[in-house]
Amino acid sequence: MPRPVPLAGVHRRRLATQRLTAAPMRGATDVVRHLLAVQSQDAPLAAWSLAMRSRSESYAAVLAEQAGLGFVRTHVLRPTWHHVAAEDLRWLQALTGPRIESGQAARHRALGLDTAAKDRALTTLGELLGGRNALTRREIQAEFAARGLPHGGEQMGHQLATAEVRAVICGGPPRGTEHTYLLVDEVIAHTPDDDLPTRDRPGAIRRMVHRFLSGHGPGDERDLLRWANIPLTESRAAIAELVEEGILESLTVRDEAGEEFILHADPTVRPRTTREHAAYLLPTFDEVTLTYARTGFPLARATLDRSRLIAEAGGGTVVIGGVDVGLWKRTVTGRKVSVTIHPERPLTEPERDAVDEATARLTAFHE
Repeated sequence: MPRPVPLAGVHRRRLATQRLTAAPMRGATDVVRHLLAVQSQDAPLAAWSLAMRSRSESYAAVLAEQAGLGFVRTHVLRPTWHHVAAEDLRWLQALTGPRIESGQAARHRALGLDTAAKDRALTTLGELLGGRNALTRREIQAEFAARGLPHGGEQMGHQLATAEVRAVICGGPPRGTEHTYLLVDEVIAHTPDDDLPTRDRPGAIRRMVHRFLSGHGPGDERDLLRWANIPLTESRAAIAELVEEGILESLTVRDEAGEEFILHADPTVRPRTTREHAAYLLPTFDEVTLTYARTGFPLARATLDRSRLIAEAGGGTVVIGGVDVGLWKRTVTGRKVSVTIHPERPLTEPERDAVDEATARLTAFHE
């Protein structure tokens, strides 16, 4: 029988599993590898997410690791940006890319991006980026325009995303505030498991499920569906197999409303809480705030609406004592960082001090 665990205990364990309260990992690349993929459309705050979990505690340090291509930024898992470790890129794209691309088929037709147009785009990208010639989106767009290829804003975005999910291109070293692109085959070495989804799809699903729960657990198949859009039938089968073999453990969780859930976690990944902070400024797209479909952090007021955050960048939620108590926004102007806090309930003096400490950590990250 699954052992009972309070929901607050689940939240504490996730903070440790994700290395927010446990000993920091050596570098940002180690965090990306541990979490398998890290949502990153808000690139500066995605770097903050990595810094909070590692000894790469400044924006410059995280960017230096990214420039070394230990991890890259690309569209994977879902039609949005993620950081992913170089050795995981090809098999993850082979597993999730076809589903992403098929989901965009109607939009591609509306944009005039038929098979021939996409093939021309892939060929052109190979010519432009060959020889490790890192180019920005604007530079690529200008070249497409000069060659008479589709180059409108949305057309360009979808052509680049298609090349990413097919593992033709990936993010290169950042150039100032702009992102660049490189050819995957020129900068990422092949591994024996690149084609795992093709020769053993159940094995690839099993690997994804185990890696996901090792980095994000406790969680369930609904969390995995939101995270990677893997069909429930496949994720449930993999979870059942891993539980039966003792590789995953099951936990019974009852929330404040009395509803029960069965969550799963890797019993070998139980990092101790060694550096807990009283308050956290968590980005909107942080893996510990956005991943969990039904068992995320409780809200200070049940009537709060967090759905609008999904489309926002530059800020996130304030978490104190495992409770989402408000919002924060960060603005960088030159050498000045401004952080605005919007609490959803009155904060005590110790809580305000904790938020001040969290703000100091964020501004130190920006040096």
